[in-house]
Amino acid sequence: MTTIPITQSFSQYLTDERHFSPYTARCYGADLRQFIEYLVEDTGIVIDQAAEELAFKSRTGPGSDVAGKIDRPTLTNVICNADADLIRGYLGFLGEQSYSPATLARKIATLRSFYKWGNRLEFTVTNPMTLIRTPRQSKRLPKAISIEQIEQLLAAPSNSDVLGRRDRAMLETLYSTGIRVSELVGLDYCDLDFENEAMHVRGKGRKERIVPLGSHALNAIRRYIELMSTDIKFSPIWAARDAGETPLPMFLNKHGKRLSSRSVRRKLDKYLRAVGLDSSISPHTLRHSFATHLLDNGADLRSVQELLGHQSLSTTQVYTHLSTSRVEDAYKDAHPRAEAG
Repeated sequence: MTTIPITQSFSQYLTDERHFSPYTARCYGADLRQFIEYLVEDTGIVIDQAAEELAFKSRTGPGSDVAGKIDRPTLTNVICNADADLIRGYLGFLGEQSYSPATLARKIATLRSFYKWGNRLEFTVTNPMTLIRTPRQSKRLPKAISIEQIEQLLAAPSNSDVLGRRDRAMLETLYSTGIRVSELVGLDYCDLDFENEAMHVRGKGRKERIVPLGSHALNAIRRYIELMSTDIKFSPIWAARDAGETPLPMFLNKHGKRLSSRSVRRKLDKYLRAVGLDSSISPHTLRHSFATHLLDNGADLRSVQELLGHQSLSTTQVYTHLSTSRVEDAYKDAHPRAEAG
């Protein structure tokens, strides 16, 4: 993998200061590596890690003497002295790669964040991204499925074994709370508040919130815990839940370890096939459905914003467009004078 000290420092900043999720940080890191590989091809510079280290040090402190020791061109200097023409050349290269508009927009966002960071710390001479516009994207409404489809899906897991009950509790929790799949797998048993029918959630950027749990989700979780506490394989793990410093994960895999986001996706795919639902439905679809069904039934936008953990109300407003479009479709289907004959 092609990395140099300045991009490694930026990646560290994303995780330590911006609190990006591991997945998002990896995406940004991959985007920066692609930028470096383009520059290597474009400039013909051979990466020398020692020279790149010296070049970076010359920009992070009193390094005039350090700069004098660099006897070869470095990518660090190319990056830090970049102008808008260099960035446009790179974007032209990306445009030839048949990326989707969303992927292209993310790659531009990566460079925008990188140069804003570099310019603030005076690593870069200017911020070339101020002259670059992000291409407009067509507005896509989030996908939601019907309540009937939700009911089909939630009824699919078996109720006769621990893993089936876990899956039922997991799906019920996703739909009942609208939490992200990363938040679901990060739940610990101590995050549940059965008395107040609520749950403590750690969200993006280490922001925390309390979300209510519906009765169906609560009952599914209780049934899962009930069987886990008596199962020959899981009961020792359950019995030791308060013994150590590490909290007990709420959703365990078959080895007694914390379930992963990828495993949740695989389990969902299994139940989608079992009941014959669209295979493109994802865990995030349950989050979209949660928000859409709340708004369809009269919930106010601010409350939905808080439940979803959105920082900006504008992020939540996309669901109002979805609800409005559903109302418009129902009107056109039902009203005798909605469409011209």
